Amino acid sequence: MAPTSSSLCLLRLSALGDVTHVVPLVRTLQQADPGVSLHWIIDKAGHKLLDGLPGVTFHSYDKKTGLAGMRALRESLPAGRFDALLQMQVAFRANVLSAFVPAKRRIGYDRSRSKDLHGLFINERIPDRPGIHVLDAIGSFCEPLGLKQTEVSWDLAVPPAAFEWANAQWADDGRPVLMISPCSSHVRRNWYADRYAAVANHATARGWRVVLCGGRSDLERGMADAIQAQLTTPPLDLVGKDTLKQLPALLARAALVMTPDSGPMHIANAMGTKVLGLHAASNPHRSGPYSDRRYCVDRYDDAARRFLGKPASELKWGAKVEFDDVMQLITVEDGIAAFERYVADYAPRGA
Repeated sequence: MAPTSSSLCLLRLSALGDVTHVVPLVRTLQQADPGVSLHWIIDKAGHKLLDGLPGVTFHSYDKKTGLAGMRALRESLPAGRFDALLQMQVAFRANVLSAFVPAKRRIGYDRSRSKDLHGLFINERIPDRPGIHVLDAIGSFCEPLGLKQTEVSWDLAVPPAAFEWANAQWADDGRPVLMISPCSSHVRRNWYADRYAAVANHATARGWRVVLCGGRSDLERGMADAIQAQLTTPPLDLVGKDTLKQLPALLARAALVMTPDSGPMHIANAMGTKVLGLHAASNPHRSGPYSDRRYCVDRYDDAARRFLGKPASELKWGAKVEFDDVMQLITVEDGIAAFERYVADYAPRGA
């Protein structure tokens, strides 16, 4: 295996799930060259989540600051040029931002994934491999450096205080926990309060504890309230009560996390927690929980046929089916069946 470059800049601003996918690449680069200097341009939320990752210097960029923020970011970078920039985001703003990063090699996506003038800002491309998970596509950014990502490891920088906070939220009485993180930032990926409640009531009847988690937005608060109104037993409501540093520790305490395609899905997976993913608008084989999709509901092909008139196999890899009511295709019975698959695999703990 060839040694990696000695000074690298990673550019991936958002979102929480995607920046989580970058962490195994960081581990691969560091394993190949323990002395590598890594700088990562990231957004504020991603920085809060990953701050403290060993061996990484973060540079936070707020998209609201525009070109002035880009110039300020340039001033925060070390003098000289990086050996390579790994430009892992194709959005136009990220492409423009990458022009402020001095680097000899500018490695970007293959042509099939490029958009928003991405090709104008790079001089090398990763291999074109359709049909792979987002994490594996990000992992292939090390290949132009002569490396190969053969192991996937996260080991997120979660401080002991975060685990202490999570452990204090409920007593461990032996009941397994179904944690519901009901909202994605893409509202058309979100399931429905009555259906979440139906699966939660089923879990409660099976002897499980139900915990709600989520952010501080009005959408998340409203969804949590609507779910609670239909539960037979009050859940533990932690919506809006954790920080991004505490979230991984909180997700790690669950036996199973039920969520649409969202940041918490991928953070839970990184922490080793099984995920009941709800997929209709997006393909779980591309953007579902990386380590284990046995407990996901997959209605992506049904969605493609209904809303686009063709099977999923005929869609461009990565195509979204984000239409109003697409999540109606996922039934309560689908959710309960996925839950019961977990119970069957992990009995008697989940019995």
